[in-house]
Amino acid sequence: MSEWKEYCLGEICSFVKDKISMRDVSTDVYISTENMLPDKGGITRASSIPMDGMVTRYYPETVLISNIRPYFKKIWFADKEGGCSNDVLCFKGNDVLINSKYLYYLLAQDIFFDYVMLGSKGSKMPRGDKDHIMKWKVSIPPVDEQKRIAGVLSSLDDKIDLLHRENATLEALAETLFRHYFIENPNPDWKEGKLGDYVYETIGGEWGKEAPEEEYNMPVRCLRGADVADLNDGLAQRTPLRYIKQSKYDKIEPHSGDIILEISGGTDTCSTGRVAYINDSVRQLFDYPIVFSNFCRLLRVKEEHTYFVYCFFRYLHKQGEFFNLENGSSGIHNLNYKAALYDDLGWPVPTDKKLVIEFGEKVKPYFDKIHANKKQILSLSAQRDGILPRLMSGEVKMTESKITDKYILFNN
Repeated sequence: MSEWKEYCLGEICSFVKDKISMRDVSTDVYISTENMLPDKGGITRASSIPMDGMVTRYYPETVLISNIRPYFKKIWFADKEGGCSNDVLCFKGNDVLINSKYLYYLLAQDIFFDYVMLGSKGSKMPRGDKDHIMKWKVSIPPVDEQKRIAGVLSSLDDKIDLLHRENATLEALAETLFRHYFIENPNPDWKEGKLGDYVYETIGGEWGKEAPEEEYNMPVRCLRGADVADLNDGLAQRTPLRYIKQSKYDKIEPHSGDIILEISGGTDTCSTGRVAYINDSVRQLFDYPIVFSNFCRLLRVKEEHTYFVYCFFRYLHKQGEFFNLENGSSGIHNLNYKAALYDDLGWPVPTDKKLVIEFGEKVKPYFDKIHANKKQILSLSAQRDGILPRLMSGEVKMTESKITDKYILFNN
C-alpha cells in the first residue's frame, strides 16, 4: 500500500458542467434517472429526448451517476457523447491521476453511494450534495495498477453485458414471432376476442410493513412497477424487502403462469401497464418469496397462455395504447386495467386458443434461455461485487503473470 496515495474525490475528478440544447448533441442518447438501470446495468436508452430543453453534455469515458432518491446506486460509463438530466451527475477524471474506467469502479462501490446518501439534502426526493460528494476521501494506486484492476473488473462486466445483449435479442425474437402470429396476419374471426378471455381471476396486491410487526412477520420481496420494468430489462435487484401476514401471502402468492401488471405509477413519457410473468425460474432470481404491491394487479392466467398475454401487453405498452386508459389526479397515473382486459382496444385478439398454445411452445425456449442467462448474470455480478471492494481497498494485490498472460489475484 506504500504506493497508494490518498486524495479527496475533487482532486482526482471534476463535474462536467457543459449545458447545451439536446438538438446540438451529436447523438440522440439522453440519460435520465429513469432509463439508467440499477447496479452497474447500463441504460435502456428508452427515455424521451427533451429537444427544446437544456441538458448536460457528457463525453466518452465520463462516469454518470443518478443523484436522486429512490434512484441512487445507478451508474453508467459513457461510451459516446450524449445529454443527461440535471439529476444525473457527470464525473470526468484527471487523466494524470486516475484511469477513467478505474474511476467508474471506484464510484460503483456501495461505500460511495452510502457516503452520498449520508450527505443528501431534501425531504421529498433527497439529492446528493455536490460539495459533500467531492470531499469523499479515497486511496488509489498508480495509474498502471489502476488499469490492471479495471481490466479484471471490465472482463466480468463484458461477460455480463454480452448476456444482457443476448437476452435483448431473445426478447426481440419472441416479439417478432408474436407480431407475425397475431399482428401482421390477423384472422378476421379474431375481432371479437378480448385479452380478458385469457384471464380467469385478478388479485390485488399487498405492501405490508417495513419491519416485522406482530402477524406481519413473513419476509417477502414486493414487486412494484419499477421492479417489473427492471425484471424485463435485466434483474430486479432493488425490489424492497417487506413483511406481510402468512395468511395474506397464502391468498396472493403468485403461481407459475401468473402475470404481474403495473396499474399505478408511470410518467408522462412512460405509461403504466408494464408486465412481468411468474414461473419457477423467475422466483429463483429472488432471495425471498415474491409478492406484489397494491400498485400492481395479479392476472391469473393458464400457464400455456402466459407468453401470449405477456407479449400482447408488452406490445400494447410499446404502442402507447395504455396512455388512453389512464386516469387519476395529482399527477398519479392509474390504469383502467378492466378496460385493458375487456374493452375493444382496436387490436384483434384470437379466439382460437390452439394457436396461442402453439405460439407459447415456440417462444418458451427463448424465455428459458433468458432465465438461464439471468442466473449466470447473478453469479458473475456476485463475483464482481465480491472482489470490487477488495481491489479498491488494496486488500488484494494484482500482478501480471508472464506465463499465462492472465491476471492473478493474491492476498496482500
